[in-house]
Amino acid sequence: MQEQAVRLSIQGRVQGVWYRAWTVREAQALGLRGWVRNRRDGSVEAVLVGPASAVEAMIEACRKGPPAARVDEVIVTETAPTDVGTGFEQLPTA
Repeated sequence: MQEQAVRLSIQGRVQGVWYRAWTVREAQALGLRGWVRNRRDGSVEAVLVGPASAVEAMIEACRKGPPAARVDEVIVTETAPTDVGTGFEQLPTA
């Protein structure tokens, strides 16, 4: 099974609406590894690593987000698989 790794920058009303907790729950359900964090510019950043089909499903889910969010744009950048551990976690704001 081919693994894919991407970095997402999610723009819009995505802070203060449980976006990170929602992302952790969704990513874990898809069996992805990686992390999510708020950025000081008001965006949310995430790294997703896992089977290509699960990564693509998560990207599509991030375009909608949780009910209180308003996602304006999701910028997807391919990245080299990094050492993200074995699970999916929420990191502090950077």
